[in-house]
Amino acid sequence: MPMLEIKGLEKSFGDKQVLKGFDLAVPEGSIFGFIGQNGAGKTTAMKLVLGLLRPDAGEIRVAGEKVSYGQTATNRMIGYLPDVPEFYPFMNAEEYLAFCGEISGMGKAEIRSRSTDLLEAVGLGGEKHRIKGYSRGMRQRLGIAQALLGRPKLLICDEPTSALDPVGRKEILDILVKAAGETTVIFSTHILSDVERICTDVALLRDGVICLEGKLADIKRRSRPDEYIIETDSGEAETALTDAFQGLISKRDGSLVFRDKELSPYEVMSFIAGKKLPVVKLERREPTLESLFVEVVGE
Repeated sequence: MPMLEIKGLEKSFGDKQVLKGFDLAVPEGSIFGFIGQNGAGKTTAMKLVLGLLRPDAGEIRVAGEKVSYGQTATNRMIGYLPDVPEFYPFMNAEEYLAFCGEISGMGKAEIRSRSTDLLEAVGLGGEKHRIKGYSRGMRQRLGIAQALLGRPKLLICDEPTSALDPVGRKEILDILVKAAGETTVIFSTHILSDVERICTDVALLRDGVICLEGKLADIKRRSRPDEYIIETDSGEAETALTDAFQGLISKRDGSLVFRDKELSPYEVMSFIAGKKLPVVKLERREPTLESLFVEVVGE
């Protein structure tokens, strides 16, 4: 059974239809990348999963339980990190988690134990300063700790790394990977390199519908053939190769590119070896999520 299952989801605001009816299944234990351009409807979909908006059509289930607008019983199984989390700035991290635990009905001993473990895990152990002085990265880490406080079955993160520098992004991604050992993670983003780094599964939302869905490795493998890059510091070698193989494409940087659907890499390598051409590099480059995204969105 999927941890999150969506069927025929539709949502409009006035005369603008944001979600146009799509199905989605998020496997239990996965790190699921939910990707799309800004304005594609990712945040709207997440709010519908949380029961904060009423769908025009469709059904949403979390761990087999139906999500109903205004009756958010399913949210007891969900931890949520919005794109810009808000806090009480006069509190410190421990006080904020204690407050969150109390309003969710957790016992004091459990709150103390869980807060200590989570703050240590997100790099805020022993942090006594008030939240008003926290950096954006510190706020995101505290937001993840809060979202994980109640041991949710599903963790939803909406654009958690969008405004962070490379170091901050790495820290958040590392935390999400660790969290995946305890919960299913949905990672909504438009930063494709982050998805490639940590996600096991992916769905691409375009113009309100799902264009691609499945295991990330499977999608990349079946979508485009592998490319090979040849680099040589000899003009004569480049000419010999382009004369022998019509499928080679010359790039501005002097490299040559071909796809294994068009040319056999073994024939090219045999030709290079037979002619003893001075090749600096021959590299296989697998399809990237970025190239696939541009290909689908640009259709």
